[in-house]
Amino acid sequence: MSSTSTLASTQQAEIEETIKRIQTHKGVQGFILTSNDGSFVRSTIDNSTTMSLTSLIRTLSDKAKSCVRDLDPQNDLTFLRIRTKKQEILVAPDKDYLTIVLQANEQA
Repeated sequence: MSSTSTLASTQQAEIEETIKRIQTHKGVQGFILTSNDGSFVRSTIDNSTTMSLTSLIRTLSDKAKSCVRDLDPQNDLTFLRIRTKKQEILVAPDKDYLTIVLQANEQA
C-alpha cells in the first residue's frame, strides 16, 4: 500500500470516527463535512440545503476568521456557535475541512 493510500485511509478513518462522535450527541439534526476546496465529503442533509448552508456558513466563517485575526494576528478561529430560537449551528473550521453541525436548541 502506498503512503498516499495509507494517508487517505487514515483520513477516512478519522472522518468516520468524527461522524460517529457527532451523531452520539443529543439533538443532532444533521451535519455537513466539506473540504476547504469546496467539495463535499459527507452530508446527512438534502443536497440543496447542504449547498446553500455551506456557502453561507463558509462566508460567515471566513469573516469571523478575519475578525479574530484583526483583533489578534497571532490568534485563529477554532470554533463558531450560532444559536437561533430553533437550533444551533456549530462550525469547526480546520486547515483541511469545514464541519457544520445542526443541533436542536434545547429551549425550542
